[in-house]
Amino acid sequence: MTQLLGLTLLSLVVTAILIIPFIDFLYKMKLRRQDQATVDPFNKPTPVFDKYNKWKVGTPFGGGLLIICVSTVIFLWSFGILSVKVNPIEIFTILFTFISFGLLGLYDDGKKLAYGAKIPFFGLRLRYKFLLQWGLAFVPAIILYTKLGYSFVFIRGIGLTDIGLLYIPFAAFVIVSFANAFNIADGLDGLAPGLLLIALVSFLAISFTNVDQALGIYTAVLMGSVAAFLYFNIYKARIWLGDVGSMSLGASLAIIGLLTGKTLAIAVIGGVFVLEIGSSLIQLLSKKFLHKRIFPVAPLHLYFLKRGWDEPKIVMRAWLLGAFFAILGLYLAFIKQ
Repeated sequence: MTQLLGLTLLSLVVTAILIIPFIDFLYKMKLRRQDQATVDPFNKPTPVFDKYNKWKVGTPFGGGLLIICVSTVIFLWSFGILSVKVNPIEIFTILFTFISFGLLGLYDDGKKLAYGAKIPFFGLRLRYKFLLQWGLAFVPAIILYTKLGYSFVFIRGIGLTDIGLLYIPFAAFVIVSFANAFNIADGLDGLAPGLLLIALVSFLAISFTNVDQALGIYTAVLMGSVAAFLYFNIYKARIWLGDVGSMSLGASLAIIGLLTGKTLAIAVIGGVFVLEIGSSLIQLLSKKFLHKRIFPVAPLHLYFLKRGWDEPKIVMRAWLLGAFFAILGLYLAFIKQ
């Protein structure tokens, strides 16, 4: 555990040193948020979101790219200085998920560039992005089943249940769901990274008890980088993750949970993310099939904004709820069957 905490501190310090010049770089490259209505020709207008977030126009995005670079380098470097037994296939699975979803998000971030709507091939229609996410998610899902021997789900009260080949679509579903849930939750300053940090602390404890050294190292390194980023992302944010960060971190949270083998803990520890994507899904389905809205607006954080809650209040209370879910998830993961 001492070594893991040391890697967390190292990742935190390196990210903290690099992030200010990185923010300056983003300004110079004009990688700043534009008016949604002028640069996103593919998605439908979002008047409620724009109303409460218009003041954020001009904030640089792309912080997820720094997190990916720092975490990947330190993660790989750590194996050269630590005497740990690792499985190269597990390392590949972790990094493939982390980097591939980041690259997809980076490509999608092209539509947020100044005049991005006039640049060919930048930005993805929602349906195509969703299909690409599934294509990427099936790669680690297949590896988990065929190479790492994962074919079971663990549910408290039932125990281990071998679901065979169904594990592949199940794992892909978890990865795609959390990638999108994180992306949806990343709508308020500090909300998604703060919830992720809480969840990573929980999964670090689980991976440590499982004696999964590679997963523990990755989780510890990611914790440090996300913590340093969060300092600059809390209200009023100086930098945002962008899709490059939200997709990669959401998918990474899912793969960490899957590798621990604690199926129920994934949904519980990431409970706020589940609520965020769940509210959006309910709203979408109700509009399509019932032709009416269940909520005045979705997702949940936008609903509370509409009710007049201040943005920091929503974020702080979401963090508290996330901490509760994390404790509950740990309880469910560790309690005897």
